[in-house]
Amino acid sequence: MADFYRTSATWVVDYRYDGRRRTKYEVIRNELDARSFVLAKLLDLYGTRAQLESLRPATEDEERAFLRGDEPKNVFCPIGHAGPPADGKPRDSKQ
Repeated sequence: MADFYRTSATWVVDYRYDGRRRTKYEVIRNELDARSFVLAKLLDLYGTRAQLESLRPATEDEERAFLRGDEPKNVFCPIGHAGPPADGKPRDSKQ
């Protein structure tokens, strides 16, 4: 891929939310300071409940997986509810 036209980069963000390890991908414009951008975004989204663990540029394989939607998903969303069942059937709300 020709890098001369790219105005942004994909970053891997490892952070903790209420003590639980989380990983997400962020696409950040090249002229921005990635660390400051991610810290401000975590503060805006989660307040003091999130702490940045590490920040690094995504590898080519990670970026490809992210763009395809194949990146690893967090098992739980930030509010702690499990995702949908693997079989796609709705859960019985009475359980």
